[in-house]
Amino acid sequence: MELYSVFKAIIDADRASIVVCDTDDKIIYMNPVAVSRHGAAILGSSIKDCHSEKSAKLIDRVTAWFRESEDNNIMFTYHNPKENKDVYMVALRDADKKLIGYYEKHEYRSIETAASYTPIL
Repeated sequence: MELYSVFKAIIDADRASIVVCDTDDKIIYMNPVAVSRHGAAILGSSIKDCHSEKSAKLIDRVTAWFRESEDNNIMFTYHNPKENKDVYMVALRDADKKLIGYYEKHEYRSIETAASYTPIL
């Protein structure tokens, strides 16, 4: 089993939107939830083109922090009360801990209402 296929399957199965960017802020991958939420047309463009000028500057601030140290890997960016989730930017690093990109991680805070071991459809 190819490792790339395993990681892609994990990302694609996530119920949260996952948008992966390279170090030039180019969107290089979107999972199916991200595509349905944001549209496939943004794939290949700069993530900053999808945000306000203020947000673009904040993205720059976070990526600069990622570059400062190989230990700088996750930053809380905001809480979305409408969806009851916290949002983080997470550094992606290669085996040598060199920054190769980043993604946005969503952690939903709502309690799961399904019974244990019940399929989520």
